[in-house]
Amino acid sequence: MSKVLEQQCRKFIGLVLVLPGLWASVGAAALGELVISGEPTQGGLVHGHVSPGAQVWYEGRKLRVAKRGEFVIGFGRNEPSTTKLTIRYPDGQREQRQLNVAQREYNIQRIDGLPPRKVEPTAKDLVRIRQETALIKAARRQDSGQTDFLRGFTWPVVGKISGVYGSQRVLNGKPRRPHYGVDVAARAGTLVQAPAAGVVSLVHRDMYFTGGTIIIDHGHGLSSVFSHLSEVHVLERQRVARGETIAKVGATGRATGPHLHWGINWFERRLDPQLIAGPMPTAATQNSR
Repeated sequence: MSKVLEQQCRKFIGLVLVLPGLWASVGAAALGELVISGEPTQGGLVHGHVSPGAQVWYEGRKLRVAKRGEFVIGFGRNEPSTTKLTIRYPDGQREQRQLNVAQREYNIQRIDGLPPRKVEPTAKDLVRIRQETALIKAARRQDSGQTDFLRGFTWPVVGKISGVYGSQRVLNGKPRRPHYGVDVAARAGTLVQAPAAGVVSLVHRDMYFTGGTIIIDHGHGLSSVFSHLSEVHVLERQRVARGETIAKVGATGRATGPHLHWGINWFERRLDPQLIAGPMPTAATQNSR
């Protein structure tokens, strides 16, 4: 992990603050009723808290606010440097605040030796890919009221990080879309554990790109996706606890070797698991949690 990313992780974990000077308040009564936990940065996630009954919009999207006032905001890979948060308090006051989102630089990765069919899908493959993409998008659109994300995230597998969030992959010499997640190298058959509690919203044992795939809904539009699995041990609509075994590592789909791809999404925005789960622990540390 780079020093810059490690610093971002350390700032993100456990940081609770009201962000003075980050935005301008229109009412003294409203000031202090909004609390943000975390640091706005591309690929990051912040937790918010407002007075119960308040409504919140981020860039025009109305957010789900829990009964006690909790909400989350995720920042995409290319999130602009300034974004807008709008709050309507229970007393009718409205407030607009500008978030300053830290910008990041990303790595370029080159992967050669893939079968040509996996780089340039056939017309028949494209039909399958579109169908599978629709299933994934439907799972990501879920906006359930559960708040499993509040307890935080742990790593689903402990191992060497072989692929980082945001990197631009070049497959067989041809640029492809950025890497929206983190890859952890591990032996085939290594157990994969749920990084946070939630409800399984998608199970597919053989997707074209991602092979064995699971998506877990953690609430408020926040979900985890696990790819290239050799075995799946859960069913759709099943509730899982943090640390519960959900699958085994494999090399299914478009993969050059056994590893786990773990992605975190906030609706259509792709987030960086390293910022959310923190530095990779040792096996002994993970097992003690």
